[in-house]
Amino acid sequence: MAVPWEDYFRLILQEKLSHPSRKTPEKSVGHFPPVLRLLEKRKELAAADQGLQAQREEFHTTMTALEQRWAELVQKEQQLKGSFVRFDKFLQDAEIRRGRALQRAAEERHRADRQGAEALRLRAQLQELRRERARLQRRLQRLEPCARLLERTLEKLPEFQEVPELVARFDTLADTQVALRLTERERLAELEATRAQLQRLRDSEQDELLAQAQRRAELRERLESARERALEWESKWIQIQNTAAEKTLLLGRARMSALNLFQTVCQHLRQPPALDIEDTEGQLEQVKLFILDLSAMLTRHRQPEPVATTSQP
Repeated sequence: MAVPWEDYFRLILQEKLSHPSRKTPEKSVGHFPPVLRLLEKRKELAAADQGLQAQREEFHTTMTALEQRWAELVQKEQQLKGSFVRFDKFLQDAEIRRGRALQRAAEERHRADRQGAEALRLRAQLQELRRERARLQRRLQRLEPCARLLERTLEKLPEFQEVPELVARFDTLADTQVALRLTERERLAELEATRAQLQRLRDSEQDELLAQAQRRAELRERLESARERALEWESKWIQIQNTAAEKTLLLGRARMSALNLFQTVCQHLRQPPALDIEDTEGQLEQVKLFILDLSAMLTRHRQPEPVATTSQP
């Protein structure tokens, strides 16, 4: 961390002033007048300034040398960086040239391998052709009696001019026979497939008939069960209707009774009916209140009256 010049010189001055060798003994302080002490202090300050100036010049010299050294180091660093960059570029170029050389060598090896494989394939093909030639020669030797037989046959059949025509006719007949046999096998296979399909259809028809009969029986059973349930529900519905009619009749009677009671209460109270005819609950509530009021009134009337006591003179 750099120290400012003023702080640095101030620290040096304080160190000079506080040094023991610069102090005046305490014993002689009282013997010198203030002017002498002031002169002594000025001498000390002058000496300290000279020492400080010398140290400042030395510090400037040292800083100048350090700055020059630092500039040289920076210049060397730049030179080293340039050298490193050139060396890196040289290494990259060398690596590129090495990669290209390796690639060319790999291509050459691959080409040589292909050429070797092609040479081996051609040698194998040549061996195969030689074997085929020998086989054809052996076959030609075996077929030579057949060729002579065909020539004699051609002499007996004037409709054929050359042996290839006779051979072509024979090949045609042979191909026709093969095609006819193939067609016959196909027709037989189709006939067998048709028979098997017919048998499967018959079997499936029987199974379908059995399944339909079973389904019909199940549906009949379900129909009978549905009819029984319908009769049962019809009887229940008739019973419910009868019960509902009875409940309706009973409800009507209850409503008529409640209305009669309500009208009786209104007549007794000498009040016009304030409720709707259909408001049975309100009518019963009014009858209930009337009965409660009447019961309370009867209870009060039944209580014995208190006997008044008279005092004797």
